[in-house]
Order: sequence, then structure tokens, then C-alpha cells
Amino acid sequence: MSTLRSQSVLGLCLIACLMSSAQTSVADDAPAQHDYPNQLKPIEDPRPLLADHPEFVHPITETARFEAPPLIADESANIALRAWRFSYNARGIIEVPNQLLGEQTAIVVVHPWGIDDGQGWNSPEPAGVAFQCTPEKNRIVRKHAATVIDPLLKKWRDQVNCVVYSLPGKEDPIRKKIYRSVRAQTTTAQRAIGQRELKDKLHTFQYEGQPLPAAIPLSSRPAAIDYFAAFPGLDSGAKYNNEGFWEQPIPVMKDIDVAIDDVVIYDAEGYKLLREFLKQRAVRHVILAGYNTDMCVCSTTAGYENLRRDFDVFLVGDATIATFPANPTPAYATNAAVSYAALNLFITQASWIRPIEPAGVAGAE
Repeated sequence: MSTLRSQSVLGLCLIACLMSSAQTSVADDAPAQHDYPNQLKPIEDPRPLLADHPEFVHPITETARFEAPPLIADESANIALRAWRFSYNARGIIEVPNQLLGEQTAIVVVHPWGIDDGQGWNSPEPAGVAFQCTPEKNRIVRKHAATVIDPLLKKWRDQVNCVVYSLPGKEDPIRKKIYRSVRAQTTTAQRAIGQRELKDKLHTFQYEGQPLPAAIPLSSRPAAIDYFAAFPGLDSGAKYNNEGFWEQPIPVMKDIDVAIDDVVIYDAEGYKLLREFLKQRAVRHVILAGYNTDMCVCSTTAGYENLRRDFDVFLVGDATIATFPANPTPAYATNAAVSYAALNLFITQASWIRPIEPAGVAGAE
């Protein structure tokens, strides 16, 4: 991997995070086989998908839509989750109803980095980059978390097996006090100590790097080669971010209200540890959210490329945001990233995840 490529990846997902996606999953013993009736019924006059939060994801307006039979129907299910995927061969979107047992379902939020949110980890000035790579874009993501992800977690936290967040690096002494991990629980008293230590640690770092180059030396070769080598579109190394920036204990953004029983896993500790934790808790289904759809949500430790090998994964299309360079809104980039993921992944939306009332209760489905 070239130096330039390494620096580019670091701006959004640490190198250790990306390397973790290459780990191989160990398959469980295959269950008894049965046939799924893959019968597709056209949907007349379908409504746009992902239309609840158009400021974050542009609605999907494909009109070639089909409904398929239920795929997952757990006994005693308490969560109705409709999902869709796209098939070129079927020449349209296929919608599939599902009924999940909350005890066997986890919600995983990828990379809700707490930057520029008052906790102390800030975008370095005048040209440093991290997460969505500018303070303004980071503010948009914080608004999204408060508007979509935090309400989703509050609604379902008590109905699912667990809520999990992924963060960069490894568990460190400060974050160990603040967050429950796969190894140990924390306490209210420990959290308070850890939050004070986090504040002290983050506020002592110098968030200042070098300015943009005032002049770029050019050789006799094509000018664009030297120009982009000296002034790339994304350089998140020590030049602009300052040495040690990526070694700070990155917290969960404060726009998400982390419950004391929520779990944090760390990218550099690998997918196997996450998989074993979920399997030990008898988790079979994962509702996936987080940042950035085209990179971290895809290919880091808790990304869908890993999770879909071992679990039924449903990406919440409006509870994720893609990287959006050269645009003031993530709406179109997120639309494209979610649409691409839908080739081999089920997509849902927050309003499609609904409670199933127990039999005999008024209004039961």
C-alpha cells in the first residue's frame, strides 16, 4: 500500500480497521436444508424507499418492485422488519417481510466517532481531517445521529439482545472505564472517572498541524503528477493532523446516549472476537447502522462484509451516511452507497422496524 493511499484511508478508517476485514469467519455446522419459495409478486404504484429523511439520504424511486414471501419467521417474534434488496436478474427491487425474535437480534453501530462534539477530540486546524473530514461535515453527521440513530436505539434497546458500537484502536484504560466491552462491565462510578480522564487527555493534545502548501515544486514530468503528490485531496497524516492525533482514545459521539449496558468493540481486536461475543449471546440477526456507508460500514471489523458471513444482516438505509466529498449534503452519496450494498445485502429503514404485539393483544398483527 503506497504512502499516499495509507494516508487517505487513515482519514476515515484506520489502517488496522481495514486490515481486520480480511479475517476469515468460521462457519457453523450447516442446519437442515429447506426450500424457500422464491415467488415474486409485482407491487403496484410503490412508494419511494428511504423517504423519511431526505436531507440525509435521497429517496430511492425505482418503480420495478416485487414482494417476496417472508424469509425469516422466528417463533415468538416481537420485531417486524421489512427489508429489500436489488437484483439485476429480477430487474428490480425485491421486498421481503421478516419477523425477528429480539432476544436473537443485535443492533450494531459502526464508527460513531465523537469528534467536534465538545468532548475534546477536534479536527486539527488549519487543514486537519478526520471522520467526515471537515468540521461542517462532522456537524451534519452529529445531526443525523441525534435525529435518526439515537431515537432508533432508544426505541429498541430494551427489545433486543444488545447494542454494540465499533471504535478504532484497542481497548485502553480510559475507554475501559467508560464503556462496557466484550470482556467486562463498567459501573456508574467508573464511567464518571473515565469521562474526567478522557476530558483531560483529549484537551491536552495540540490540535494544530501545518498549513496548506504555499508553493508546489514541479518537475519536467506531467504537472498533475507532482501537483497531486504534494497536495492530495485527503492527507490525514501527521503533517496536517499532528503526531499522535490517531492515538487519542476516540469516544462515541455525545449525540448518542450510550447506555451502561451497551457494548463497545474495537477494530484492532478483530472480527473473531466480535463474532464470538454475538454467538455466545445466541445472536442470529444484526440490524446495522453507522458511518461511513461506502467504507467503514462495509469493510471494517463490524462492517457488513464480515457480519453477513455469520448473521442475517439488515442495513438501516436511513441510519447511515456515506462519505460525500465535493457535496454539501450526504443525500446522493448515501443513496448510491446503499443502492450498491443492496446487491448482496438486505436494506431496511427505521420506520420499517415495528413491534409485533403478542397474540390476543388489541391491535396485534
